[in-house]
Amino acid sequence: MNLHDFIFGVYPYIAGTVFILGSWIRFDREQYTWKADSSQLLDNKGMRLASNLFHVGIIGIFFGHAAGMLLPHSWWQMFATDLQHQYIAIYAGTVFGGMALVGAGLLFNRRINSPRVRAVSRKRDNFIIFWLLLTALLGLNTIPESLHHAAGGDVQVMLSLAEYVKSIATLSVDPSLLTNIPGAYKIHMFFGMTIFLVFPFTRLVHVWSVPLTYLGRAYQIVRAKGRVRYN
Repeated sequence: MNLHDFIFGVYPYIAGTVFILGSWIRFDREQYTWKADSSQLLDNKGMRLASNLFHVGIIGIFFGHAAGMLLPHSWWQMFATDLQHQYIAIYAGTVFGGMALVGAGLLFNRRINSPRVRAVSRKRDNFIIFWLLLTALLGLNTIPESLHHAAGGDVQVMLSLAEYVKSIATLSVDPSLLTNIPGAYKIHMFFGMTIFLVFPFTRLVHVWSVPLTYLGRAYQIVRAKGRVRYN
């Protein structure tokens, strides 16, 4: 087995197994560490902009990749041609990827240059933000190549990438689908898969605990200096 086949044939399942089992074990054994470890109370300057850009960008990228890569090809063809699909992916990737990049950059800069935040930051906190920043940057680096393909009406790269991701999801991975894919896409994919590998060991685990019930919660009474506020 060559390196290419290992990275794109075996590594996805290593990362996926660690992602699932690692998250399960951490929740079972270390529930007190299952949190986002927010540092907003230590330094709130610029936090709202950075956090919102980062989170909206990451959520958009995740669901955009899931829809673009995992939905059956026939579903897309019901309302868009392959070329239109490619342009949708390019524009959405540019917007959400740009938001994630800027947000991650601001958050990383804050962790490095804010003395109070830096004092409580762990190496893995800095690492995961920097890795997400690089992954977003590498994703945006594929945009010029995708635009070049779209301008020539070539959708083969997009279709091959989608078939490859589907082959992983159906446990029938086929690395040969990536044989003629430009290196920029492969590097971005490797960085993306590595996020799943390190996920259980970082603050990213709080994603599993997304508070969906918050949208329907009852009002809380907050008393502050003699005033009553409803949140």
